[in-house]
Formats: sequence, C-alpha cells, structure tokens
Amino acid sequence: MFTQEIKQHLTSKIIPFWNQLRDDTYGGFYGYLDSDLQLDKKGIKGCILNSRILWFYSSAYSVLKEEALLENAKHAYAFLKDYCYDRENGGVFWSLHYDGSVFDDIKHTYNQAFAIYALSAYYDVTKDPSALELAYAIYHLIETKCKDEVGYLEAFTRDFKPESNEKLSENGVMAQKTMNTLLHVFEGYTQLYRVTNDEQVKQTLYQILDQFANKIYNPSLHRQEVFFDQNLNSLIDLHSYGHDIETAWLIDRGCDILNDPALTKMMSKITKDLTNTIYHRAYVDHSLLNECEKGVDNTNRIWWVQAEAVVGFVNGYQKDPSKKEYLLAAKDIWNYIKTYVVDPREGSEWFYYVDEKHQPGVDKPIVEQWKCPYHNGRMCLEIIQRAVETI
Repeated sequence: MFTQEIKQHLTSKIIPFWNQLRDDTYGGFYGYLDSDLQLDKKGIKGCILNSRILWFYSSAYSVLKEEALLENAKHAYAFLKDYCYDRENGGVFWSLHYDGSVFDDIKHTYNQAFAIYALSAYYDVTKDPSALELAYAIYHLIETKCKDEVGYLEAFTRDFKPESNEKLSENGVMAQKTMNTLLHVFEGYTQLYRVTNDEQVKQTLYQILDQFANKIYNPSLHRQEVFFDQNLNSLIDLHSYGHDIETAWLIDRGCDILNDPALTKMMSKITKDLTNTIYHRAYVDHSLLNECEKGVDNTNRIWWVQAEAVVGFVNGYQKDPSKKEYLLAAKDIWNYIKTYVVDPREGSEWFYYVDEKHQPGVDKPIVEQWKCPYHNGRMCLEIIQRAVETI
C-alpha cells in the first residue's frame, strides 16, 4: 500500500503539476508560481530549478518508461545546454530571465554540481554523447577552478574570480565553505561515476568522503557541521536535520556504487549515527523538524525535509532491518505529508512548509528556484525502486 500510494501520488499529482510548467515559447520551465497559484510566465528561471527538472524527468523516465517523460527531459536538456550553460567561460549561470537571457551570472559550485547530476541522469537514459561531454566539462571546471587545497569553494563571478557566498550562507554567517555544497558535489559525482566508471571521478569521491568523515561530521555531537571558514572550521552551532538524514542515505548510496567493503564499513558508522540521531531528536509529531540553532528548534515542517526523511528512514531500515521503527517512521511521515503538506487544490503540488499547527506557509510560493520536483519526486522514485512493500 505504501509504495503503491507513493507511485500513484507521483503519477497523478507531481508529474502532471510539473508538466503544466513547461514553457514552449522560450524553453525550459516556468520559474515562479505564487501561493495563490498565480503563474508568472515572466518570472526568473533558476538554473538550479531547471537542472533539477532535467534530473527529475530523466530519472522518472528510467523508472516509469513513459515517452512523455523522456520528451520533457529532452526539452529541459535543450534549455540547459543552450541557455543555462556559459559557452564562453564554462559552467552554469545562477538564473535567467524568462526569455533565456542572463539574469544573475554568478557561477556557484553548488549549481555546477546539480548540472552534472542532471546531465549524467539524462545521458543514462538517452546515451546522448553531448550530455556526457558537458557533464565532464563542468566536472573538470569544478576540479580546476572551484577548490583549494582544503576543499570546495563556493561562489565565483562569471569568469571564475572568487565572489562572496550570499547564495548559500544563512543564519547570520558568511560561509566560505558549506556542507551543503560538498554534499551535492558528492551527489553529482556519484551519478557521473555510476554512468561512466571513470577512475578519476572515483578517486575524487574517495577524497570527498574522507572530508565528510574527518572535517564535516562531528562525532561528539552526532551531527554534521554546516557552515565553515576557508579552513573548514565551523562557524555556527547549527544542526540541520534535513541535511543530516539526506546525507546519510546519499553517502550510503555512494558507497554502494563504489562497492568498497572497507569504505562502506567506515562510512556506515557515520550514516547510522546520523540516522539514529535524527530519529531521536527531530522526529516529532509524525514529521521532521527543520533545524536547531544554538539549542533552539525551528519547528516548521519544510517540504524537502519531510521528503528526505521518508527516504532516509527507509534506507536506515534497509541497512539494518532490526530498526523497524525507522520503517514505521517513514510511513508515518508519509501520512503526515499526505494530510498536511500536499496542497489539495487542483493545479498545485506541495506547500513549501507547514507550521507546527499544520497551517501552510502562504508567505512562500509553490514554485521558485529552490522549490522543484527534486526532493519529493526523488522520494517517490526511491520508494518505488526500493520496493518497500517487499521488506
């Protein structure tokens, strides 16, 4: 019932919603739908949004095998290749005007990572060599221009001169390095390695996992640190619950693909600790809290945090079937999502967040550059592929 419900939700709610956001005039997908479901056809098109949509349709096609999904993937790929990618300087812009002209030309490592993630997924289902060529071009760009001897840097100008990191700095700090960017570089590279078995990419993944184990993960606090200075010293007392549960299953997935038993054994101690901590600290009222800053919980239930919790707890159970409470938690959170987070209005999708009284946050739109089918769409695809009913 659990898997079938989620598959039905994907095919009857999420996919039809994003289908209607396709822009057949200027390319890509529309970038903004407000909380009143008013579509702004001239809204800014985030390149992260369009990369994630390319990933979503490519991945949905690989699971569901419906030609309309592949057609939307091709549509998204054309927009990324022809408009989001900077053919002069390399890399992907931050955002575009509705007509595909450049709005914000910042080059951010996080954004480059999502382009690799999307292009690798698209190559996987089409074997289009131009997509793989573009993914490799961005990979080499990150490795040559977006890192120092300590780790991955964040923001750059159009021609890759260092820039301040407003895009991924929050909570009153200006971070020179972030856990979030490192996580999604790992995610993008994992996808690239999965479709190529490239030895250089493999070695880069090992380096990133070493950094997670020795710099990002805080064993005494059973969490990851979030924002860092250039030398990876933590800048703030912040526990990001959603990122920790997401990291746990993404690292497990990466280790599965790398297929190194010694590495898996080492990293699984960390991923199990993260999962266990989130279960005991953040799983409250049938859902997951957002984060904890300086000991104070943010109790909003953010859409993406709930989606990652479902996958993360299912993964935790599959890695350790004695933890039946994780599977029960995943199903419980799905029921919470169905009841409160999914917008019941026709032509909508998920609310951005609901508060602790289960009221939707009408101050946030239904679609913008961060609000996309990546987290909730991926949740559905993961549960379908993991065949949860059989475990």
